[in-house]
Amino acid sequence: MKRNLDMTALRAVLAVQDQGGVTRAASVLNLTQSAVSMQIKRLEDSLGLALFERRGRAMLPTAAGEQLISYARRMLALNDELVGRLTDADLSGEIRLAVPYDIVTPVIPPILQAFQRAYPRMKVQLQATHTQNALQLFREGGCDLILTTEDICPPEAETLCERDLVWIGARGGTCWQERPLRLAVGRYCAFRAGVIRALDKADIAWVAAVESESDRTLEAAVTCDMAVHTLLAGTEPDSTERIEHGGALPALTRQKINLYLHENETAPGIIALAEAMRDGWARRALAA
Repeated sequence: MKRNLDMTALRAVLAVQDQGGVTRAASVLNLTQSAVSMQIKRLEDSLGLALFERRGRAMLPTAAGEQLISYARRMLALNDELVGRLTDADLSGEIRLAVPYDIVTPVIPPILQAFQRAYPRMKVQLQATHTQNALQLFREGGCDLILTTEDICPPEAETLCERDLVWIGARGGTCWQERPLRLAVGRYCAFRAGVIRALDKADIAWVAAVESESDRTLEAAVTCDMAVHTLLAGTEPDSTERIEHGGALPALTRQKINLYLHENETAPGIIALAEAMRDGWARRALAA
């Protein structure tokens, strides 16, 4: 006799996996911890399988749990896409989103791809820009929501995650050992002033060997070992690598990735995209 899986229980399983435990999963699902645990227990009982095992505070999937999670992710994506197509009549129109160049990849594309599948009548207008320009657009009403990279989180924003700022160079490159240190710097880069302060404080002579508004130009300069650059950990291009300098270069600041949403925003599509951003960056943080 064929059995039907409980979609609510599958959501609970995925939330525990993606959030790293029952407590955070309960918060995301807006349920009590006991309710989440009960849903998972009922699913385990119906299948006759253990899906998670506890190790301290961590909830780790068993082999059966890993297999179920893989299928559950696809099943729920199809479910949400179908429901979106059939019932979300209000979720139509255009959303204006601005994101800094340095965090457009790798997280934003899968978030937008999943969002467009779930809400096909919503069109996202993505603008890659600099943090300061994104903030200006947002304050002037030119964007519905934005992401920024900043070393603080203002009261009107929320921090989605934090990333270390790291030194990157060519694969196997050596120019990071030269003095003066040759830098590839973005003309409007939010990190520029902090990087220069760190070098000056460490008494390391430097020169702006390459200065450009184009990230591609900066990447090319780093790839050919002409200069070094700084990026958020996890956003390094494949043609470069993090420099293992052993203290020869100064430690850099930790940066916040902030989300700005207009106060009292009620448009369902914008709210849904903001939630997709929260989920996407939370998953990325757990993976890291």
